[in-house]
Amino acid sequence: MLSVGRGGANLLYNEVMPAMPSSLSHLRGSVGIWTGTHDFVAPRAHGGVAAEIEALGYSALWFPESWGRESLTSATLLLSATSTLTVATGITNIWGRDAVAAVNAARTLNATFDERFVLGLGVSHQPLVDRLRGHEYQSPLATMREYLTAMDKAPMHAQEAKQPFARVIAALGPKMLELGAEMADGVLTYLVNVEHTVMARSLVGDKFLNVEQAVVIAPSREEFLARAHAHLEFYTGLENYRASWRRMGFEPEDYVRGGSERLCDAMVVHGDARVIAQRVNDHFAAGADHVCLQVLGPDPQAPAHDDWRLIAEGMDLAQP
Repeated sequence: MLSVGRGGANLLYNEVMPAMPSSLSHLRGSVGIWTGTHDFVAPRAHGGVAAEIEALGYSALWFPESWGRESLTSATLLLSATSTLTVATGITNIWGRDAVAAVNAARTLNATFDERFVLGLGVSHQPLVDRLRGHEYQSPLATMREYLTAMDKAPMHAQEAKQPFARVIAALGPKMLELGAEMADGVLTYLVNVEHTVMARSLVGDKFLNVEQAVVIAPSREEFLARAHAHLEFYTGLENYRASWRRMGFEPEDYVRGGSERLCDAMVVHGDARVIAQRVNDHFAAGADHVCLQVLGPDPQAPAHDDWRLIAEGMDLAQP
């Protein structure tokens, strides 16, 4: 393992650095932000959230696609407002567009914005596919494999047709992690513990491994638990996450709606920048290449400006 000089964060990452798209390789050993709160800001101000995250010293902004803005339109707004920040979809829902549209959009975005775009793809969840989009949710593994295969075959008659771009997939279980190693540049994990990161690294080999980590800066445990339970409320209703937690050793009583106190403590870090930095270090030591922090502020629909700043300052992220 190699220590990286990122001020108080003292981050760790793998010494072995395989060739991969530049939009991923420069993220190794760095900390990003995962948020969807820019969807609650007016479109003209949308990119300002990314500009703030960039100015604070975070290396990347990862964001979801569910009931909010279309992800590739969003990425364009965010990239346009920044100059060094990597913008990554975490994830773009594969049911929202066909494979040709996805791969060609990724090529264009990466060519236009100096290789700062990462296409993160995911199969999403049955309620978001069946009810929201009107599709029929099918085998996640087979569907993702078919989609990646179609992307690889997709034609493009435009100048950037051969433009390289980074493609990662959301993965929790062993088979999807292995697919990420086989057919993508890496994977994004979500709502996992450090032990899961060890397992994920063993399965993805030298491919890129990004870990999402939820965190809360709050003055009391009561407030921490209120935010953590509210955060887990939606996810505990989704079978993909319940299956993942079962593999991690959690019991049905842990993933009741909103999650048990035990699950809150395992999935969400409560503390200041020093405590958060320690969990980041733990993920790096376990094999993560990059960690993106989902900061659960007092208002889940508002950008966590103050908390983003406190973490960045406490971890000296703005230092070279």
